[in-house]
Amino acid sequence: MSEAASARNRLTADRAGGIGPLEPMLRAWLPAQRWFAGKGRTITRLRAVSAAELLPPGSTPGLLHLLLDVDGDCYQLLLGIRPSPLPPALAPALIGHAEDGPYRGRAVYEALGDPRLAAMLLERLRSPGTLGPLGFDRDPDAPIPAGLVPRPLSGEQTNSSLIYGDSYILKVFRRVGPGVNPDLELPRALAAAGCARVPAPVAWYEAELPGGEPLTLGVLQPYLRGSDDGWQLALRRLGAGADFTSEAYALGRATAEVHSALASALPTLALGPEQTARLAAGMTARLAATAREVPALRPYEAGLRGAFDALAASRGTGVSAQRIHGDLHLGQTLRTADGSWALIDFEGEPARPLADRRRPEPAVRDIAGILRSFDYAARSHRPFAPAWADDCRGAFCEGYARTTGRDPREDPVLLRAYETDKAVYEARYESRHRPDWLHVPMAAIRRLSEPQRPAHRMPPPTPGTTPHPKPPRRPLA
Repeated sequence: MSEAASARNRLTADRAGGIGPLEPMLRAWLPAQRWFAGKGRTITRLRAVSAAELLPPGSTPGLLHLLLDVDGDCYQLLLGIRPSPLPPALAPALIGHAEDGPYRGRAVYEALGDPRLAAMLLERLRSPGTLGPLGFDRDPDAPIPAGLVPRPLSGEQTNSSLIYGDSYILKVFRRVGPGVNPDLELPRALAAAGCARVPAPVAWYEAELPGGEPLTLGVLQPYLRGSDDGWQLALRRLGAGADFTSEAYALGRATAEVHSALASALPTLALGPEQTARLAAGMTARLAATAREVPALRPYEAGLRGAFDALAASRGTGVSAQRIHGDLHLGQTLRTADGSWALIDFEGEPARPLADRRRPEPAVRDIAGILRSFDYAARSHRPFAPAWADDCRGAFCEGYARTTGRDPREDPVLLRAYETDKAVYEARYESRHRPDWLHVPMAAIRRLSEPQRPAHRMPPPTPGTTPHPKPPRRPLA
């Protein structure tokens, strides 16, 4: 019997599909995790999908890999096992103490905070192979040094990340599902296409379960040391009263390069009237659901619906769909140490089903996300800086047009529909998680609900002309 099967049998001895003595502590611990999607709901079903010991039985510390079915969602857990009490440095990672079963009397804790166990995980990635249901793979042309010191990256939301020696970053997906995660699929496709705007995966691991597609569990990529987070960089410039249009223009070019490479590497399709109508219907349905949940949205529902009606009436003429980032905003961008821009985190919106996130969509969805992000930054400033946001939005679109030959503002119906859909999503998110921020999307919702004015179309730059000049400085007030 394999180590993984042995561990699984020990865990499920009490009842088939259960996790034995670990269940009570996990029921209490899971809802408190930032990456757990079921906050506010009582867990009714908790069972093991798979279990694998990643170190020989009896090792101290031990490392247990679990895939758990929690009310229909599958979560990945990496649990450390040590004698009690835990060392002081690991005390915050404690989940509980096993009172029975194979780990009786031992402390169970979140393993990613333990440098010894985090280092062992990297060693598994350095040596391709299988262990029970888990398969470890890597790019043979990308050497991974041994002995890199791990440290957890703070501030995670839907996943967990480890940095190894300031050289690599490992993203450990928490909520997983069958199929290749776009955060592995798309960067690999971009690397094969020669696009350097996205760090190429060097190693990854998956789970092979009976009767289904593999589940992507983690991806190791180069860590862009010395990079500036795009959101934080924009806020610093805004706070200093500094111009950001050159950066926005360069980011537009970088985004266009990624879109062009994805369109070349992966299938695209043209949207016809039926597909466009379904797209608009989905946006309308999300609006109706959000209006039921967010009372502040209701007075503007009819006006917002007009953007989606206009999209349906456009019949999709000339609109193409392709693989895109899917959740693009300034926080998903990095300005690297050499001054260039990189795009990261291609997972898409984690709340959406994986199959939906892997479908081709109009590239303007990503563009709308960045344009809304500029507005978010401007509204975080006191006083509100509308001119700063307008300048950045325009510069980004001009940079995008310089690369693709087409300014996103040349299709105002499509752009307005996606900006509106994004603002509706933001209103729902802020109402649930950050009520103090609800005023930010609500300002956009009021604007977008008004009758559409004739769009001012900016001609794309003529090839060979001087790159985007900075506009005259305007006061931020």
